[in-house]
Amino acid sequence: MDAILPKPGTYVVGVSGGVDSRVLLDMLQQHGQGGGYKFIVAHLDHGMRPDSAEDRKFVQATAQAYNLPFVYDTVRLGNTASEAQARAARYKFLHHVRQASNAQAVITAHHQDDVLETAIINMIRGSGRKGLTALSSQGVLIRPLLAIPKSELIAYAKQRDLNWREDSTNQDDSYLRNYVRHNILPRFDASARVQFLTIITDLQKLNNELDGLLAEQLQLQDEPGTITRLWFNSLPHAVAKEILAAWLRDAQINNFDAKTLERLVVQAKSARAGQQFSLPGGHSMKVGKNALALKLAER
Repeated sequence: MDAILPKPGTYVVGVSGGVDSRVLLDMLQQHGQGGGYKFIVAHLDHGMRPDSAEDRKFVQATAQAYNLPFVYDTVRLGNTASEAQARAARYKFLHHVRQASNAQAVITAHHQDDVLETAIINMIRGSGRKGLTALSSQGVLIRPLLAIPKSELIAYAKQRDLNWREDSTNQDDSYLRNYVRHNILPRFDASARVQFLTIITDLQKLNNELDGLLAEQLQLQDEPGTITRLWFNSLPHAVAKEILAAWLRDAQINNFDAKTLERLVVQAKSARAGQQFSLPGGHSMKVGKNALALKLAER
């Protein structure tokens, strides 16, 4: 399989116990036998299913079979928690393990079907241009299986005689991802998949160029870390949203949605000097007479 595997180093591998992460761990173990690699198996029990402790035991036994260190934690999200809440808890845990172990990066088992599903889901949610290209390898997060369809992962698992656990909630179509997986993605034939993936790849290149231009504009502001208000107010609404989104991301504020962004642009253009408006994570945007500024929450 055409996986883009990491260079030698120390890595935290997120393993749920499902077939995707089970295959990833096996491939990494095979790849790392030449030396220079240290893989730390990390598992988070989200506390969303009665049998979730069995997943932890399975992953722990798998790590022991590979003679790899194993780290886990448990949170109690409950069975009403959203996919977004589970994802946020999982990445917080994985990056905590990365920092504690001084690892280069976190490795996850996202694959080609995940790329397509995520693009469809974000189109439904109106996430904008960034939503269609949300899954990629970047910085301290590596996703080596993005070019590989799930069918190939299952074939690999069977060929290698690997065992894995099935998450019972994967059959519940009340979750949007499951609905897309079971009812929309199967309608794509091979040609449609290739065409959709090409669109995503082309948009990723365009997004990179646009992000570079937006970063340049932010660096041209009168004061570092602020946005000149007179200039911002002169921008078309759609462009103002892109500038504001880039500004927030530059400040490591990433968990905003389209509705929040729309609200902030209107407030930034219409509010009186001295007003402050809330942002995700306890941050706030202060509207001054001449500039917009961010007040970051104390950590």
